[in-house]
Amino acid sequence: MNRTRVIFFVIIGIAVLIILAGLLVTQIPRISGQRASEETPEVSDEVIQVRIACAIPIEPWVNEAAKTFNTEGGRLEGRVIQVAIIPMDGLTAMGYYEREEMDPLPTAWIPDNRYLVDLVNATYKAKRDRDVFLTDGEYRARPIATSLFSWGIYRSRAEVLEARYGDINWQIIHDAAMAKGGWREIGGEACAECAEWGYFKLVVPNPRKNAAGLSAMVAAAGEYYDKTTITVEDVTDPDFQRWLGELMSAVTDYSSAYSVEDLGLFGYSMGDGGQLLESDLLVNMAGIQTRWADPLIIEYPQYLTWFSFPFTVWMGPETSALEKNAALEFQKYLLSPEQQQQALARGLRPANLQVPLETPDSLFVKWQEQGAMTQLPRFTRMHDPDREVLLALLRWFDLNIAQ
Repeated sequence: MNRTRVIFFVIIGIAVLIILAGLLVTQIPRISGQRASEETPEVSDEVIQVRIACAIPIEPWVNEAAKTFNTEGGRLEGRVIQVAIIPMDGLTAMGYYEREEMDPLPTAWIPDNRYLVDLVNATYKAKRDRDVFLTDGEYRARPIATSLFSWGIYRSRAEVLEARYGDINWQIIHDAAMAKGGWREIGGEACAECAEWGYFKLVVPNPRKNAAGLSAMVAAAGEYYDKTTITVEDVTDPDFQRWLGELMSAVTDYSSAYSVEDLGLFGYSMGDGGQLLESDLLVNMAGIQTRWADPLIIEYPQYLTWFSFPFTVWMGPETSALEKNAALEFQKYLLSPEQQQQALARGLRPANLQVPLETPDSLFVKWQEQGAMTQLPRFTRMHDPDREVLLALLRWFDLNIAQ
């Protein structure tokens, strides 16, 4: 290569370096600005509003958590997140969603159970040909706490029932409800006080006001048929309907949706016992002990019904991506060990497995002598009802009990 050609390539190389250097100098401020904006979002006074429809049994815990979260000033992309909790029974919320009467539409929903989410999602999928609640990924429905359906019954009544019939179940409750002589017949001569107790009084929440009332009927059907999945054919069977009607006739008052609170306030006049939410029983146990000489005990049925309280983010276009992500921030907050401890203090079983049930201040430990269990032996889990079973049971209730 001759000298002239070498000089030519050197000149070209220098020119390229000069151009690259110029480009680099002009791009550094923009790149630095992008990195700075990514690392430190611009702080804004504009608030991200997150509205959450919340099942009644966990509303006290979730509402207190929201107040603390709001006080701590959580932010997303530089904007303050403010969470508002709307107490709403799961069946009521399902109806509002499906009739498109949620106004304003909540950013997220915490119903009593997962099947309510699935039913609403199926309705909207038929309308919009897409899911509005997801089953996987970052926005999937996730339980934030759990609770069980368990028998809560005054000790004196439980002892008489078990002496006469054996372990408490729905068939035994039915037989007690149908005893023509009431408690006198059930207890016989061995129970001097039974004559004063009158007839057996069952406690079941109103299915139209509390999803637990519907769960009670599903659980009763499970024991009647000795199986975990209930069909419309089961619900509409005349023999079963007759049996269920006899059972539900022992309920003294359907006017209230909060049966455990009423049981604590009014004692035996409200009822002798029933299948109720474990967390409600644990939270009210101390008050019942203080108010009434006869303590409540907890017993777990063979067919267990779980309440999973899934945190479910609405994926429709009615809420922004920022609102959806802000809802996830609050979900993470609820699942934090500190907030899961607060759930435990309210008788709920933490969804965060790092939080043990057996802590010194756990209600499960405090009320173990009353039957509360931290570790459950093997039980059979009831399957959730489908839409047809749900509607059939509610229709039966309207025609035969609610009138």
